[in-house]
Amino acid sequence: MAGSVWWPGLILCFLALFSLTVIARPATFLQDFRVTWSDSHIRQIEGGNAVQLVLDQNSGCGFGSKYRYLFGRMSMKIKLVPGDSAGTVTAFYMNSDTDTVRDELDFEFLGNRSGQPYTVQTNVYAHGKGDREQRIKMVVRSLRRFPHLLHYVEPSYYVDDVPIRVYKNNEAKGIPFPKFQPMGVYSTLWEADDWATRGGLEKIDWSKAPFYAYYKDFDIEGCVAQGPTSCASNPNNWWEGAAYQQLNPDQARRYHWVRMNHMIYDYCTDKARYPVTPPECVAGI
Repeated sequence: MAGSVWWPGLILCFLALFSLTVIARPATFLQDFRVTWSDSHIRQIEGGNAVQLVLDQNSGCGFGSKYRYLFGRMSMKIKLVPGDSAGTVTAFYMNSDTDTVRDELDFEFLGNRSGQPYTVQTNVYAHGKGDREQRIKMVVRSLRRFPHLLHYVEPSYYVDDVPIRVYKNNEAKGIPFPKFQPMGVYSTLWEADDWATRGGLEKIDWSKAPFYAYYKDFDIEGCVAQGPTSCASNPNNWWEGAAYQQLNPDQARRYHWVRMNHMIYDYCTDKARYPVTPPECVAGI
């Protein structure tokens, strides 16, 4: 939707405690990212400060960071597909690019029929084991503006500065934790109507294609893997401060409110799928 108004916020953020040359400013797309899939479906706009992703019957598309990171804060603003988005998935994630022992932190925005709220699905892969899905029903303020900033920290998952998931380090209890492998930052727009909307009951309506998602304010703050060894111990690495080791009282209050009022699926309580509660759920996540 070229020419549409940019929105003030879906701000998605990963705060993932890793060690990375410090980058601390919103970047243009080409400073930190490259197209990874279908460059004909990704268009730079606003002088390279934003990109448009396109999904049609020929292809979806995706992009990824030029570097990989261990700890830090990754965020960007995303304008999701408006209107009838059933069967589409807009994803923002970190991945170690390793096959058998993959580490990954996922945001996946699952489209819906017109007028219905988006569902955001999060997942954690640690040492090759995933299947830790949780789903939150979102009320998006506006799809014609930028309602969401996503970010990761700890790993903690934030949408518009509201924490929606925290995955705690319980390595002392023998539970894998994704901290040893550097990860790249990726985003994709693709079709998944076999599962994305109401378990695949709602199919994508190709008469509404092409579908568009927009990204801007690319912000990576951390240390590049295989960069200067002094970065990890730099006292200016704010993301390693005590304030970012756990949620503060206000964040904890909002975190529990979201989970009490908007969570619609939690693998921890899915007894049909996990008759024995997963150990990280018992330990507390």
